[in-house]
Amino acid sequence: MQHLILGGARSGKSNYAEQFAKSSKKEVIYIATGTAGDEEMRERIARHKEDRPRYWVTVEEPIALADTLAEYDNPRYFLLVDCLTLWLSNILFDAEGNYQEDIFLQQKQALLSGLLRLDADIALVSNEVGLGVTPMDKMSRRFVDEAGRLHQQLAQQCSHVSLITAGLAQALKQ
Repeated sequence: MQHLILGGARSGKSNYAEQFAKSSKKEVIYIATGTAGDEEMRERIARHKEDRPRYWVTVEEPIALADTLAEYDNPRYFLLVDCLTLWLSNILFDAEGNYQEDIFLQQKQALLSGLLRLDADIALVSNEVGLGVTPMDKMSRRFVDEAGRLHQQLAQQCSHVSLITAGLAQALKQ
């Protein structure tokens, strides 16, 4: 089972994914893609860690997501990736905000093809960023466009897709 879970900021998507992982009765491998670039992000990461069950294995991987999925690919595991939009930022742009086309294309293709071979159950959490206005700057527009394209490709591949709004899940595909 592959489940894409979309929602806006503070929509409840991570909590939904975590409850889904718990209900699987499998060993959960939590794959965190965020990096602690500033104090606020360090606090967010610490809060997320405190909220998760202590017995879950946490793997921090900001770039090589497909490699990490392959490493933990086992039917006894439930893989929870939180979140794809942070991962997308990490592979799209370097620390100075420069577009990294080679890294982006390689990592995105590795994820999409790797999911086709995955035996473990997985939930992929991602921010739905395309429902607002068109961003003013080029970098933000590229990010929104690429997130939308990635979500469309994943929605085609995944057996389940949910949209979370105000903590409520809507099944878009099951």
